[in-house]
Amino acid sequence: MQLLADNELSPALPEKDFKIIQPQLAASVAGELQSPDYLAGRALRAALFPKIDPAQRETTPETVKSLTIQDVRNYYNHVFRPDLTTIVVIGNVTPENAEAVISKYFGDWKAEGPRPNTLFPPVPTNAPAWTHVPDASRVQDKVTLAETLPITRTNVDYYALELGNHVLGGGFYATRLYRDLREKTGLVYFVDSSFEVGLTRGVYSVSYACDPPNVSKARMVIVNDLKDIRSKNISSGELKQAKLMLLRDIPLSESSVNYIAQGWLSRSVLGLPLDEPIRAAHIYVKLKAHDVRAAYAKWIRPDDLVEIVQGPESH
Repeated sequence: MQLLADNELSPALPEKDFKIIQPQLAASVAGELQSPDYLAGRALRAALFPKIDPAQRETTPETVKSLTIQDVRNYYNHVFRPDLTTIVVIGNVTPENAEAVISKYFGDWKAEGPRPNTLFPPVPTNAPAWTHVPDASRVQDKVTLAETLPITRTNVDYYALELGNHVLGGGFYATRLYRDLREKTGLVYFVDSSFEVGLTRGVYSVSYACDPPNVSKARMVIVNDLKDIRSKNISSGELKQAKLMLLRDIPLSESSVNYIAQGWLSRSVLGLPLDEPIRAAHIYVKLKAHDVRAAYAKWIRPDDLVEIVQGPESH
């Protein structure tokens, strides 16, 4: 703990090391900017977020080379502060002992000046868009469909959306997207769907890989499945299966001390109670099929999905 505190509170930040790392980082960034994976990610952000959004900022070799060691020190002094810090202690230690040790080495750490805002601003819902990113290294196309959601992590509808997601794409052949896209039609090699929801914004995405001629066919199936879950109640069997998958994941997510620590950190950042997984379990058990339908009807817009295709040819 003493060594951790010394590194966090009094970093050396030597200029001679900065001069070594800076050109290395600039060269690494130059290569990354040309990679299809990076270009696809950037195209996705450009389609989802406003031009002035912080997510649109781009690191370039020029911006890296323009920095000075004083810029780094100023940044450290601005954002490394106790009111933006959470410390989690996991192991064979009592709370009293952990608190005493942390207070000993971090107790004199004080925040100076106004607390900086480190959160992305809320974003409007996006319009539909399509982009192709050439990637000669791929035989199949990698496709991402995504849209912004004006929902935050503390919104109770988050749980109904996650439950519905486990009906759509949470468990290989047991879910609708896999059955419709792979088992029944053989259109894709894999498909996955997920929600990324934070304190100020959310994004829903579906990703899949397929032969180039199947991109639009697969998208049509996905859009139809999304429209279906918005308009009709899922079956009792699907509801039970999705609940079982979610409830099974809760103890697995805390199966090691590392997972427990990561969970506590994540929940602290999101402003959630530390026992949120237990509370979530009770919510999932009580959710009904009409709750899932209502949440998807409220938040998901199948016709507004942006499409990023990364692959060997345009469509």
